[in-house]
Amino acid sequence: MSRKNHIEIDDGIVKRIGRRADEERLRAFVVGGYVRDLLLGRRVKDIDIVVVGDGIALGKKVATEVGRSNVVVYEKFGTAMLQLDDVKIEFVGARRESYTKSSRKPTVQKGTLEDDLSRRDFTINAIAASINKDDFGAIVDPLGGRKDLEEKILRTPLEPRATFDDDPLRILRAFRFAAQLHFAVDPSALQAAREMADRLKIVSQERISDEFLKIIASPKPSVGLMLMQETGVMKVVFPEIAQLAGVDQRRDYHHKDVFLHTLKVVDNISEVTDNVWLRIAALLHDIAKPRTKAFKEGMGWTFHGHEEIGARMVKPIFRRLKLPLDHVKYVEKLVRLHLRPMALVDEGVTDSAVRRLLFEAGEEIDDLMTLCRADITSKNQKLVDQVRRNYDTVVAKMAEVEEKDRWRAWQPPVRGDEIMKVCGLQPGPLVGKLKDAITDAILDGRIPNEHGAALEYLLSIKDEILRGDESKL
Repeated sequence: MSRKNHIEIDDGIVKRIGRRADEERLRAFVVGGYVRDLLLGRRVKDIDIVVVGDGIALGKKVATEVGRSNVVVYEKFGTAMLQLDDVKIEFVGARRESYTKSSRKPTVQKGTLEDDLSRRDFTINAIAASINKDDFGAIVDPLGGRKDLEEKILRTPLEPRATFDDDPLRILRAFRFAAQLHFAVDPSALQAAREMADRLKIVSQERISDEFLKIIASPKPSVGLMLMQETGVMKVVFPEIAQLAGVDQRRDYHHKDVFLHTLKVVDNISEVTDNVWLRIAALLHDIAKPRTKAFKEGMGWTFHGHEEIGARMVKPIFRRLKLPLDHVKYVEKLVRLHLRPMALVDEGVTDSAVRRLLFEAGEEIDDLMTLCRADITSKNQKLVDQVRRNYDTVVAKMAEVEEKDRWRAWQPPVRGDEIMKVCGLQPGPLVGKLKDAITDAILDGRIPNEHGAALEYLLSIKDEILRGDESKL
C-alpha cells in the first residue's frame, strides 16, 4: 500500500495500544476526531479506538499495562473509558446500532469495521487508521471522508434523515463542526435538519447545551448560529434568540435587525476573547428588545429598559438550558450595564458618574468595555470612529478615577455591623438603606471615601432616615 494511503501517527500510547492488540490477535484502529484532526494538521487529544472484537477487554488490559485501575465500563454499549492524565481513551468493539423513535439510546449489536464507520455522524469522522504492526497507519475510508475533508463539506455516512433520525443531536453537531472548521453543510443534510428540527426535543438538555456552548466557543460562532436560525433549529433550542430576527433598529445607528446585529457582536467579541461566558453575554445583551420594542415619531423604533429586562431574563434562560448557575450574576451584570458607558458620554463623563459605573461593574469593568466595543456594528464608518473615540474618553476617565480612588471591588468604609451598633438597629432593610445612603454620598463626591467622613455622615442622616421609616408604619 502506498504511503499516500497511510497517516503518520507519532503517539506513544497509540503505538502501545497497537502492540497490545497484536498480542491479543485483535484488529484495532484509531477513528473519528483523532484521525480527522491528524489529517487536518490540528492538535489531537482524545483517542477513540475501535476493536474488531472485544473492546472492553482490550481497554482493561491496556489499563493494567499502564498501571491504571480507573477504567469505566459501559457493558450495554460495549465500551470502556480510560482517563490517562489529560487524555481520554475510549475503547469500543466494532458495532451496529439501531434506535427507536422516542429515544436516542441505541440497541447495540456486534458488527464489522465498516458497520461501525457507517453509524457515525459525518464522513469526516468515519475515517479509520490501523494501529496493528503489519499495516500501522493504513487508512480505511469506505465513505469518502478524506475527499470531504479536502472539499470542506459535512456529509452524513447514510442518507441524512436516517443519520439524524438515529441521533437528532447530530443536527447540532453539524452546525458545531461548520463553525469550528468553517466547513459547509451538505444541502441534503440542511434540508433534513429543517424537516427534523423538532426531533431534538427527545435529546437531553445537557447534551444540547453542550453542543450549543461549543458553537459559541468556536472561532466564528455566527456560522453555527445562522445555520440554526435558517433551519428552524434555533426556534426549538433557543426561542428567545430566534425571536430577535426581524426586529428592526434605528437605521442611523444599526445596519442590521437585532438577530443579525447580535451575530456580529458575538463574532466581534470572539475575535478578542475565549471567555465563553463573555460571549454568552454578547449573545444575550439585546435579548429583551422584542419585548420592549416601541415606535416613537421622530426617533423610530425604541427599546427602553431592554437592558434591565434582559438582565432579568438571564437566570430563567440559564435554568431552562441547564447552564451552570454560578455564571448567572456575571452575565446579568454585563447585560444590565452594557449601555451605561455610552450613557456616560451623553450625560457628561463626570467623576461621580464614572465612580458609580466602576462601583457597579466591579471586577467586570474590563469585560464590560470589551462588550461595549464589540457592540459597535454600524456600517457608517464616521459613526464607528466617533463611538470608539467616545469609549476611549470613558476608559481614560475611568483610569484617572481608578488611579485616584481605587474603585474596583470597593466596599463602603462603614460596614453593616458598625451601622447597627451606632444606630441601635437589628439586621434588616434599614441597615441596607443607611449603607446605600453612605455609598451614594461617596459616589456622588459629597463626602470623601474615608471612614471618619462616612461615620460623620451616618450620624448626620440617621435620625431623618429612621423617622422617615417610622412614618410609614
